[in-house]
Amino acid sequence: MTVDVWIPAGTRPEHRSLLPPISAIHDLPADGRLPARLGRGQFLVAGFSVERITQVIQRLDGLQVVQTLSAGVDRLADKIPAGVVLCDASGVHDTSVSEWVVMAILASLHNLPAHVDGQRNARWLEPATEADDLEDATVLIVGYGSIGRAVERRLAPFGVKFLRVAMHSRDGVSPPTELPDLLPRADVVIVLLPLTESTRGMVDAKFISRMRRGALLVNAARGPLVDTDALLASLLAGQIRAALDVTDPEPLPDGHPLWSAPGILITPHVGGWVRKRLDRSWRLVADQVGRFSRGEPLLNVVVEGY
Repeated sequence: MTVDVWIPAGTRPEHRSLLPPISAIHDLPADGRLPARLGRGQFLVAGFSVERITQVIQRLDGLQVVQTLSAGVDRLADKIPAGVVLCDASGVHDTSVSEWVVMAILASLHNLPAHVDGQRNARWLEPATEADDLEDATVLIVGYGSIGRAVERRLAPFGVKFLRVAMHSRDGVSPPTELPDLLPRADVVIVLLPLTESTRGMVDAKFISRMRRGALLVNAARGPLVDTDALLASLLAGQIRAALDVTDPEPLPDGHPLWSAPGILITPHVGGWVRKRLDRSWRLVADQVGRFSRGEPLLNVVVEGY
């Protein structure tokens, strides 16, 4: 069975070569206006421009699968036609994002931003406050999926204790309804939830008020999961600390008060931005095309937005 596979323009030769021999590869036009019809395409590999992908979907005949290169599909999930399967890239970014989380936690607890400022200004500053370490700390993972499991594996050697929450509870993993009881127990709260209508704004003033004073909030998922005004108010009051790879709005505008809030570390959505990301992504794509051609179940099928 030959599968007509449409891939982003500029896909590297080494990634194209990973696709199985049954693939009839078609390159999406790089620039300019798309033609009215692109022709047959059962399998579409989606780039990161949602507007462009929705235009492509409308121009393909016989489309059956859209495979993203990102783990989050919040901007695309409601734009997929009935009868077309959407698959995300869950698992591809586990290593890089979980490493970012560990980095952000350690940097925040050990006051690294202040020391970097001291180096930049060529000044040997006496620490204003003592740092914290992770031994015997309690870490609450809110959104215990593949990235959450990867974070846990990397933090376990530090001697921490774990609490786990997911939208669908299971053994050892609590439902969100238990957050009011779990939040006061945590030294570090890591947010890894998908962005859906039910999770948007979940980290609100009430959520934050239940966190232990001095606790660290880490968001490596999506900015709109967190109420920015509520977070800012808590930071200014010295109630909690925060490490963010995502913000709302995003990009965070120049001069936004979050930039200068006390106790915050911000990076510009770089948790998954590593050199190996495309190698991992295209190995997943190749596996998915093979599965589709053989009539086998696809991986990472999106249901209810994630």
